[in-house]
Amino acid sequence: MPKTSQAAGIHRASLAKLDDLDAALELMYYGWRGMTLEADAYLAKQGLSRSHHRILYVVARRPEIAIGSLIEVLGISKQAINRPLNLLLDRELLTSRRSPEQHRSKLLRLTAAGQRIEQTASERERKVMREAFDRVGTRGAAAWMAVMETIADNN
Repeated sequence: MPKTSQAAGIHRASLAKLDDLDAALELMYYGWRGMTLEADAYLAKQGLSRSHHRILYVVARRPEIAIGSLIEVLGISKQAINRPLNLLLDRELLTSRRSPEQHRSKLLRLTAAGQRIEQTASERERKVMREAFDRVGTRGAAAWMAVMETIADNN
């Protein structure tokens, strides 16, 4: 598998800059791709995609999350979550049970297989982040976190 930074560098160099912030936008895009490349390849071998991983990631960190709350956390529609959520349930990577308090609400939890897939995919992403933070040092990592927090808060 080619090094992502090399591939991104080649593609970025061939793009015309139409604005001063284009370089930052390209780094965001190619950086995301570089971070998720190995995880996405692993997920594809499992017959899953990025959307499945996002669901598994959230449910791993909020066991017993209601589907409505999951939709809110992910910022997607009921329609968008339907297909990937059903696949995860059909493949028994997630379990669903009725909420005792709100009978119409379903609560989600990872199965052991779902946990393994989520952990493996997330660890591949963390590895890329860890290596990048090690290269830029504490101040560089803190600056990156500050920029990303500001962008993430731009709802």
